[in-house]
Amino acid sequence: MTQKSGTAPAADGEFGAYAPSRNYTPPVDPLVLQNLARWQGLKFGVLLDWQACTQWGIDSWQLCPERWDWNKRVDRIRGKPEASEQDDVKYKASYEALQKTFNPTRYDPEKWADILQESGVKYALIMAKHHDGFCLWDTAQTDYKTTSENCPFHRLPGADTVRAVGDALRKRGIRVGVYFSKPDWNTPSYWSPEFPMFPPDFAQHFVGRNANYDPRKHPALWKKFKDFTWAQVEELMKNYGDMDILWLDGGQVNPSTNAQDIDMNGLAAMARAHQPGLLVVDRCVKGANENYITPEGERSMPGSHQAYPWEACMPIGKHWNYTPRDELKSAGALVRYICRAAARGGNLLLGIGPDECGEFESGIVTRLCGVGDWLKRHGEAIYNTAPIAPYEQGNCLFTAGRDGTRYAIVPAGDDMEPMPECVTVPENIPEKGGRISMLPFDDTLFSGVANNGQCMVQVPAAVRSRLTAGMAWVLKFAPPAEGRKPANRTGGC
Repeated sequence: MTQKSGTAPAADGEFGAYAPSRNYTPPVDPLVLQNLARWQGLKFGVLLDWQACTQWGIDSWQLCPERWDWNKRVDRIRGKPEASEQDDVKYKASYEALQKTFNPTRYDPEKWADILQESGVKYALIMAKHHDGFCLWDTAQTDYKTTSENCPFHRLPGADTVRAVGDALRKRGIRVGVYFSKPDWNTPSYWSPEFPMFPPDFAQHFVGRNANYDPRKHPALWKKFKDFTWAQVEELMKNYGDMDILWLDGGQVNPSTNAQDIDMNGLAAMARAHQPGLLVVDRCVKGANENYITPEGERSMPGSHQAYPWEACMPIGKHWNYTPRDELKSAGALVRYICRAAARGGNLLLGIGPDECGEFESGIVTRLCGVGDWLKRHGEAIYNTAPIAPYEQGNCLFTAGRDGTRYAIVPAGDDMEPMPECVTVPENIPEKGGRISMLPFDDTLFSGVANNGQCMVQVPAAVRSRLTAGMAWVLKFAPPAEGRKPANRTGGC
C-alpha cells in the first residue's frame, strides 16, 4: 500500500536536497505505527551535529572529492583562506589527524540537556557518526572514535557522547534517536586504499561520495563493509538505552542505484529486535524502511498540508554543524516554522551544533530559549495536535487538540509585527456555544461575528496590549461544555 506524497514545489520551497519519494509506504508493524503516531505529536526536534572537524569550522563534506559550491575546502593546515591545494589523499590524512586534537574541555551533556529542555524540544537525534566515519560512541569496530586513546577527548567525562547525552536527555523526558551515516569514508572496506578515489572502471555520477569500488566485482570486500555497518548499528541499538529513531543518512547506499546493498530489511529487523517499535528512516530510499519523509534544507517546508508523515530538516543557521559567524535564524522565524509544520501535518527538525570546546554559542542558546518561552505559553496549540481542514487560510494556520479544542495560529510577518485587530477564520473552526480566547490569556473571553461563511474575531484592545509583538499569536476555540449555556461574551459564530 502506498500514498502519494505530493512532491510538487510549494510556497516555502522545493524540498531541498532530499525531496520526498513519489510514493510513501506506511509501516505495518503495530508497534511502529504506535511510535510513529507518538512522534507526530512531538512536533519539535533537534539534530545534535558534532564532529572533530568542528575544530576547522567545517563539516565532513569537505573530505569528499566531489567539489561543489557548498563544500569548498579551506586550507586550515597552513592557515590560508583560499581553497586547499592539497590532493585528496593528503587532505584526508590532515582531516583525520583532527582526532588527535579534539579536546572539548567545556563539554557538559547535562548542560546540553538543560538547554534543550528549556527550548521546548521533545526529541533529539544524537550524531553517532557522519560520513567521515568519526564515531562519537565507544564502538568496538574502529579506533576512529572519541573514546580512543588517540583522542584527548577520551580523558573527559562523557566522551561516549551517545551514552552521556542520551542519558541526560531521557532524564528530562526528551525522546532519543541516533543519526547514523551509512557511507563511511574512513573504513577501508568503503573507501579502500586498494583503489583510486575516481576509479575509471566504475562510471557512476557521484562516485566521489560512494564506495570507490564496484561491490559486484568485489563482493568479499563489500560483505566486510556490510558486516561492519551491521555491527555498529547493533551496538547502538543494543547497548545505549531506549531508542525511538534510527535516522540513516547517505541515501546513495542502496541496491537500486549502484549495487551498494546492505540488506536494509534485515538491518531494520535486527535493530527492532533490540528496540521494538523503532522508527527507521532510510533517507531518500523509498520503501518500507523510510518510516517518515525528511525533506532537507532552507526551503524544505512543504507549502501545504501533506497526508504522509514528514519532518522538515533545516539548520539553525546556514550550516548544519557549528560554523563561526554563521547567520542564525531568529527565534520568531523558528517559531513560525514550527507552527507551519504543525498545521501542515509535519514536524520540524532543527540542526544545532556545539563548538570545538563543546559549548553552544550564546546566539544559539538565546534563540532556543526564545522558542521555548513561546512554547511554554502557546504549546497546547502545537504539541499533540492534528491539522484541521482547511489547514490554513490567508495568514492563519489551524490545529486541533485531542479534546476537541481548535486553534487558529497567526504567524507574524516579522519579529516586530503587532497583533492584528481582527482575525478571520472559516465558520467551521468555532463551535456554537464554545469559548473564544487568546493564549496565554485563557481568562479573557470574546466572541466572533459570522459573515459569508467566515467568522470574524475582533481582538479587544485590552488583550492586544498584553501581547508581545512578533513570533505568532494563537486564538483558542474551546468546545462547549456539556450542558453549559453559552454566556453573552462567549460562543462561536
